[in-house]
Amino acid sequence: MAPSDYDHDADHGFDDDDDSLDAYVWQLFLLINPGDDDAAFQQFAAYREAVGGTPDDEVDVAEVVGQVADWRSAFHVEAGDTRTLVQAIDELSARWNLAIDWDGDTDEDEFHADIDTADLLTTAYDNLAPHGYTLWLLDTDDDSVAGWMTLSRNVEPMRELATELGIHLHRGNEMG
Repeated sequence: MAPSDYDHDADHGFDDDDDSLDAYVWQLFLLINPGDDDAAFQQFAAYREAVGGTPDDEVDVAEVVGQVADWRSAFHVEAGDTRTLVQAIDELSARWNLAIDWDGDTDEDEFHADIDTADLLTTAYDNLAPHGYTLWLLDTDDDSVAGWMTLSRNVEPMRELATELGIHLHRGNEMG
Protein backbone atom coordinates (compact mmCIF):
# COMPACT_ATOMS: atom_id res chain seq x y z
CA MET A 1 0.00 0.00 0.00
CA ALA A 2 1.42 3.34 -0.97
CA PRO A 3 1.12 6.17 1.53
CA SER A 4 -1.29 7.93 -0.82
CA ASP A 5 -3.50 4.82 -0.56
CA TYR A 6 -3.68 5.09 3.23
CA ASP A 7 -7.35 4.99 4.18
CA HIS A 8 -8.23 7.60 6.77
CA ASP A 9 -11.48 9.25 7.70
CA ALA A 10 -10.40 12.88 7.67
CA ASP A 11 -11.29 15.16 4.81
CA HIS A 12 -7.77 16.12 3.87
CA GLY A 13 -8.50 18.26 0.83
CA PHE A 14 -6.08 16.34 -1.38
CA ASP A 15 -6.88 14.08 -4.31
CA ASP A 16 -6.37 10.38 -3.61
CA ASP A 17 -3.59 10.29 -6.21
CA ASP A 18 -1.87 13.43 -4.87
CA ASP A 19 1.77 12.63 -4.20
CA SER A 20 2.78 16.16 -3.21
CA LEU A 21 4.91 16.78 -0.15
CA ASP A 22 1.95 18.50 1.53
CA ALA A 23 -0.26 15.45 0.96
CA TYR A 24 2.34 13.13 2.52
CA VAL A 25 2.91 15.47 5.46
CA TRP A 26 -0.85 15.66 6.04
CA GLN A 27 -0.98 11.86 6.15
CA LEU A 28 1.89 11.90 8.65
CA PHE A 29 0.00 14.28 10.94
CA LEU A 30 -3.05 12.02 10.75
CA LEU A 31 -0.93 9.02 11.72
CA ILE A 32 0.71 10.72 14.71
CA ASN A 33 -2.62 12.15 15.87
CA PRO A 34 -4.85 9.05 15.66
CA GLY A 35 -8.47 9.98 16.16
CA ASP A 36 -7.64 13.66 16.65
CA ASP A 37 -8.18 15.31 13.29
CA ASP A 38 -8.33 18.76 14.89
CA ALA A 39 -4.81 18.40 16.31
CA ALA A 40 -3.61 17.03 12.97
CA PHE A 41 -5.09 20.04 11.18
CA GLN A 42 -3.61 22.55 13.63
CA GLN A 43 -0.17 20.99 13.37
CA PHE A 44 -0.41 20.78 9.58
CA ALA A 45 -1.33 24.47 9.41
CA ALA A 46 1.65 25.29 11.64
CA TYR A 47 3.86 23.14 9.39
CA ARG A 48 2.71 24.99 6.26
CA GLU A 49 3.33 28.32 7.94
CA ALA A 50 6.80 27.21 9.07
CA VAL A 51 7.90 26.03 5.63
CA GLY A 52 6.28 28.96 3.83
CA GLY A 53 7.63 29.16 0.28
CA THR A 54 10.61 26.88 0.92
CA PRO A 55 11.13 24.53 -2.04
CA ASP A 56 10.06 20.97 -1.19
CA ASP A 57 13.55 19.57 -1.68
CA GLU A 58 14.90 21.96 0.95
CA VAL A 59 12.37 21.09 3.67
CA ASP A 60 13.60 18.86 6.51
CA VAL A 61 10.22 17.29 7.18
CA ALA A 62 11.23 15.48 10.37
CA GLU A 63 12.68 18.64 11.87
CA VAL A 64 9.71 20.87 11.03
CA VAL A 65 7.13 18.27 12.08
CA GLY A 66 9.04 17.80 15.33
CA GLN A 67 9.00 21.53 15.97
CA VAL A 68 5.30 22.09 15.34
CA ALA A 69 4.15 18.90 17.08
CA ASP A 70 6.59 18.90 20.02
CA TRP A 71 4.98 17.76 23.29
CA ARG A 72 1.63 17.37 21.54
CA SER A 73 2.20 14.41 19.23
CA ALA A 74 6.00 14.27 19.03
CA PHE A 75 8.98 14.65 21.31
CA HIS A 76 12.61 15.71 21.04
CA VAL A 77 14.84 15.59 24.10
CA GLU A 78 18.55 15.87 24.76
CA ALA A 79 20.57 12.69 25.06
CA GLY A 80 20.69 11.39 28.61
CA ASP A 81 17.89 13.65 29.85
CA THR A 82 15.84 10.79 31.22
CA ARG A 83 13.54 13.04 33.26
CA THR A 84 12.41 15.02 30.23
CA LEU A 85 12.09 11.84 28.16
CA VAL A 86 9.78 10.30 30.76
CA GLN A 87 7.73 13.50 30.94
CA ALA A 88 7.43 13.73 27.16
CA ILE A 89 6.35 10.12 26.70
CA ASP A 90 3.94 10.38 29.63
CA GLU A 91 2.43 13.50 28.04
CA LEU A 92 1.93 11.78 24.69
CA SER A 93 0.57 8.59 26.29
CA ALA A 94 -1.92 10.57 28.35
CA ARG A 95 -3.64 11.61 25.12
CA TRP A 96 -5.05 8.07 25.00
CA ASN A 97 -5.52 7.75 28.76
CA LEU A 98 -2.51 5.45 29.02
CA ALA A 99 0.06 5.45 31.79
CA ILE A 100 3.50 3.94 31.35
CA ASP A 101 4.68 1.65 34.15
CA TRP A 102 8.30 2.79 34.34
CA ASP A 103 9.09 0.09 36.92
CA GLY A 104 10.15 2.66 39.49
CA ASP A 105 9.47 6.10 40.87
CA THR A 106 10.39 8.57 38.14
CA ASP A 107 10.37 11.41 40.67
CA GLU A 108 13.35 9.89 42.49
CA ASP A 109 16.94 10.74 41.58
CA GLU A 110 17.95 7.10 42.12
CA PHE A 111 15.61 5.99 39.35
CA HIS A 112 17.30 8.25 36.82
CA ALA A 113 20.80 7.41 38.06
CA ASP A 114 20.22 3.71 37.41
CA ILE A 115 18.57 3.81 33.98
CA ASP A 116 19.49 4.88 30.48
CA THR A 117 17.53 6.23 27.55
CA ALA A 118 17.41 2.92 25.67
CA ASP A 119 15.90 1.14 28.69
CA LEU A 120 13.25 3.83 29.07
CA LEU A 121 12.33 3.68 25.39
CA THR A 122 12.04 -0.10 25.48
CA THR A 123 9.86 0.11 28.59
CA ALA A 124 7.60 2.68 26.94
CA TYR A 125 7.39 0.65 23.73
CA ASP A 126 6.53 -2.51 25.68
CA ASN A 127 3.85 -0.67 27.70
CA LEU A 128 2.21 0.90 24.65
CA ALA A 129 2.15 -2.21 22.44
CA PRO A 130 -0.58 -4.13 24.34
CA HIS A 131 -2.83 -1.09 23.97
CA GLY A 132 -2.36 -0.95 20.20
CA TYR A 133 0.23 1.85 19.98
CA THR A 134 3.75 1.92 18.57
CA LEU A 135 6.51 4.22 19.75
CA TRP A 136 8.71 5.42 16.88
CA LEU A 137 12.21 6.92 17.08
CA LEU A 138 13.70 9.18 14.47
CA ASP A 139 17.35 9.19 13.55
CA THR A 140 18.78 12.53 14.64
CA ASP A 141 22.00 14.24 13.62
CA ASP A 142 23.14 14.34 17.24
CA ASP A 143 22.66 12.23 20.35
CA SER A 144 19.18 13.60 21.02
CA VAL A 145 16.11 11.39 21.05
CA ALA A 146 13.07 12.25 18.93
CA GLY A 147 9.93 10.38 18.01
CA TRP A 148 6.19 9.98 18.03
CA MET A 149 3.47 7.37 18.50
CA THR A 150 0.99 5.81 16.11
CA LEU A 151 -1.58 3.07 16.19
CA SER A 152 0.16 -0.29 15.84
CA ARG A 153 -2.05 -1.20 12.89
CA ASN A 154 -0.31 1.64 11.01
CA VAL A 155 3.23 0.25 11.21
CA GLU A 156 3.51 -0.43 7.49
CA PRO A 157 1.85 2.81 6.35
CA MET A 158 4.19 4.70 8.70
CA ARG A 159 7.26 2.97 7.27
CA GLU A 160 6.15 3.62 3.70
CA LEU A 161 5.28 7.23 4.43
CA ALA A 162 8.58 7.80 6.22
CA THR A 163 10.41 6.45 3.18
CA GLU A 164 8.51 8.83 0.89
CA LEU A 165 9.34 11.74 3.20
CA GLY A 166 13.00 10.79 3.65
CA ILE A 167 12.54 10.25 7.38
CA HIS A 168 14.69 7.54 8.92
CA LEU A 169 12.89 5.91 11.80
CA HIS A 170 12.61 2.68 13.73
CA ARG A 171 10.48 1.24 16.49
CA GLY A 172 11.14 2.35 20.04
CA ASN A 173 12.45 -1.05 21.08
CA GLU A 174 15.15 -0.93 18.39
CA MET A 175 17.37 1.83 19.77
CA GLY A 176 21.11 1.53 19.55
